[in-house]
Amino acid sequence: MAPMGIRLSPLGVAVFCLLGLGVLYHLYSGFLAGRLALFVLGDPAERAGGGTVDLRELLAVSVLAAVKGGEEVKRVRESNVLNEKAKGKTREGAEEKMTSGDVLSNRKMFYLLKNTFPSVQINTEEHVDAPDKETIFWNRSIPEDIKEKIQPKMVPAESVTVWIDPLDATHEYTEDLRQYVTTMVCVAVNGEPVVGVIHKPFSAYTAWAMVDGGSNVEARSSYSERTPRIIVSRSHAGKVEQVARQTFGNKTVIIPAGGAGYKVLALLDVPDKKQEKADVYIHVTYIKKWDICAGNAVLKALGGHMTTLTGEEISYTGSDGNEGGLLASINVNHQALVDKLPDLEKASHKQT
Repeated sequence: MAPMGIRLSPLGVAVFCLLGLGVLYHLYSGFLAGRLALFVLGDPAERAGGGTVDLRELLAVSVLAAVKGGEEVKRVRESNVLNEKAKGKTREGAEEKMTSGDVLSNRKMFYLLKNTFPSVQINTEEHVDAPDKETIFWNRSIPEDIKEKIQPKMVPAESVTVWIDPLDATHEYTEDLRQYVTTMVCVAVNGEPVVGVIHKPFSAYTAWAMVDGGSNVEARSSYSERTPRIIVSRSHAGKVEQVARQTFGNKTVIIPAGGAGYKVLALLDVPDKKQEKADVYIHVTYIKKWDICAGNAVLKALGGHMTTLTGEEISYTGSDGNEGGLLASINVNHQALVDKLPDLEKASHKQT
C-alpha cells in the first residue's frame, strides 16, 4: 500500500506566493522606493558636495511634511480618539495639552525631513523617541508651482536649522475648533527665517514662501488706521483690548483667535471662508520659536515684518523660546507700530 502524503496543487502554490509578494510589497514599497531614489539620485547633501543643501529642495520637502503631518492631524480628529493628556504648564499657568494628533504628525514630519536631510539640525515641539522611527522618504518630486517660482539655492548644511510645529493650536484642536489648526515648517539660515510653510489640514490649504525667492500667497492691502483690526490669542484678548484701544483708538477691533499660524494667515490674502482677516498680530507673552518661525519667514518673503514688541529681530538659533512678545504686520509702517507699543507687554500684565 502506497504511503499517504499531501499533494500540493501548483496553482494553489502560485496563488499563495503571489499573495505573499503582495503583502511584502504593501509593507515595504515605500521603504524600497525611498532607498531606490537615494541610490539612483543620491542624498541631497551628498549630491551637493557633502556640506551644502538646496533651499528649493528643503521647501519642497517642507511642504510635503506639513501636508503629511496634516493628514495625521485630520485623521485623529475625525476618529474622535485624541488620547489627550497634559504635558506640563505654560509660564502663565495654563495647561499644555498633547494628543495622538501631535505625536503622529510629529513622527511623519520629523522623519521625512530627517531621512531626506540627515545633516540638518531639526527642532520640533514634540519629543521624538527612537523606537517610533518612521520609514518615510521623499520621492524627489518638486511641485510645479515651486519649480516655476523658485530657483535652486545652495547653502551650507551647518547653517540650517529647521523648526517643526506638528500641530499648532492643540488646545483648540481638543475643543474641535478646527479652523485654527495648522501644521508648520520653517527653515532658518544662520538664524534668519528664509522658508516658511503653513498648512491648514481641515481646508487643505497650504501657504509657502521663500525669502528672495517667491511664494504662492499674497499680502492683504486693506489696512485702515481708523479701524485697525488686531488679532490676538484667545487667552490674551482681555489683557490686550484696553491697551490696544488706548493706543490705536476706540474703533480698534480685537479678534481673539487660536494658533500662531492662523494669526499670520489672517494678515494674508487666503482663500478660506473660515479665515478671519486682520491688520496686525500682537502677542504679549513668551512664545516658542516653532510657533512663529514659519509665519516670520512667510511675512518676510512678502515684505512684512515680525519682531519683538520693541522691534528687535527674532533669531532662530539657540534657545527654543522668544521672550519679548510679538508684533507682526504687512503693508504697514512697522516701526510706527513699534513706537506706539513700547510698554504694551508691561501694561497688559498690570491688568492681571
